[in-house]
Order: sequence, then structure tokens, then C-alpha cells
Amino acid sequence: MSGVFAGVGIVGLIVILVQALVVFVVGKLIIQLVMNTFRKMLEKSKLDPMLRGFAVSVVNFVLMFILIIAILRIFGIDTSSFVAMFGAATLAIGFALQGNLSNFASGVMLVSFKPFKVGDYVVTSGHEGAVVEIGMFMSTLKTPDNKQILIPNSSITGGSIVNYSAYSERRVDLKIGVGYDSDINQVKKVIQDVIDNNEKILLDKGTFVRMGEMADSSINFTVRVWAKTEHYWDVYFDLNEEIKEKLDSANIDIPYPHVTVDMKK
Repeated sequence: MSGVFAGVGIVGLIVILVQALVVFVVGKLIIQLVMNTFRKMLEKSKLDPMLRGFAVSVVNFVLMFILIIAILRIFGIDTSSFVAMFGAATLAIGFALQGNLSNFASGVMLVSFKPFKVGDYVVTSGHEGAVVEIGMFMSTLKTPDNKQILIPNSSITGGSIVNYSAYSERRVDLKIGVGYDSDINQVKKVIQDVIDNNEKILLDKGTFVRMGEMADSSINFTVRVWAKTEHYWDVYFDLNEEIKEKLDSANIDIPYPHVTVDMKK
């Protein structure tokens, strides 16, 4: 240190100390102002609290590092080595944590762009379930049979996401097969009556009942109705059960695949 201040003298040293003190105080005030503004911006963005705290820590560390470098330069200390060491350390850490950094960046994207939220039922990365948590590095799903699935965030953002809870209404599609001897209009009426009497079906969205296919052993009717997302499975199972019962009551045959074998002597 004596080499750095050689020839400066007492007065010069006092001037340098005062300059360093002023830079430190002013720098701290500027950092505090910047950090307060940054925190308010993050709060308005509704970013996840965990991510907000991490971002604040990183920005504060970088600003303090810049302030320390500025003060060291006032004392005439060569800071190029410090900057080079900081850059090398950052690069090494970046390579070591490349996967985690990718997951963290993906987590920020999930929280920012919100392709789904906690409670939504999604299919992603070959898995499906209700979203329990969107973490910093991985997200958690809970399957209908109560299993926990942890998926790295980068796997989610790097693939497709199907969100079954994104919209308030969903269409229920069914395929109903009846025998070739069945009367088409009678079948359509039976199915439509079942639909009209189901209170969970959104009739104002329109319904669709048409013969759509002549298969090997049956003629298949396409049935499409709309329901609230939370009622989707209720409508799906109710329609299947009620249509079967009404077709049986109307003596309309519901065939099953069969094979006829002719034996010749």
C-alpha cells in the first residue's frame, strides 16, 4: 500500500480518503435508490417472491462490486486483475451450473409468461397432473392417483405444454356405435334427449349428433357437447352411462366386434 501512496503526502492522502468516502456515500445512496426502484418494479410485475429475492440479491451484488472497483481506482490500485478474476470466476461458475442456470432461466419464463398456474391440469414432458408448485429450478405435478412428479423447468419450456385448465369451457367428444339395423333418426333422437336433460351441458353453445362412420360391425355417431371445465368428466361419464341405458330401453342394438368362422368339410 505504501508503494501506491508514495510521494502523495499527508494532504494528498487526506484528499484521496475524502474522495473515496464521498464516492462510497454517494454510491451507497445511488445503489439504495436503484434497488428501491428495482424492488417496486418486481412487485408490480407479480414475479414469484422467491425469484424476486434472488434477482434483488444478484443486482445488489453487481452494483456493490462496481462501487468497490471505483473506490479502489481512487486509491490508485490496478483493478484490472480483480475484474479479470471476477469474470473468470463467473465463467467457471456458469459452466459448472449450466444446467441449473438453464432451469432457473426457464423458471423465470414460466413465471413471467404463465403458460399455466398452480392448480392447472397439464401434460408436459411426457407427464400429466395438477400443478402443485412452480419452483426456481423445477416444477411439481401431482397425478390423479396422488403421485408427485418433479420436472426440470428447462424440460417444460423446451417442449409442448397442454393445459386442460386454460379455458373455462371444454368440448366433450364421444363416439357411439350402434348396429346396422338401427334407425338413424331414432338413434339421434335418443342421444339428443339425453343431452337435453343433462343440466351440466352448455346447451347455448350448441350440440352435435351426426352419423360419422360406417365401421366394420357398427355405424358410429359423433357426439359433441360443451361443458364447464370443472364438469368435463362428470358430463363425459354421465353421457356414456345414460346413452347406453336409453339405447337399451329403445331396443337399439349396440354391437361388439365378432368373427364368423365357416367350417367346410
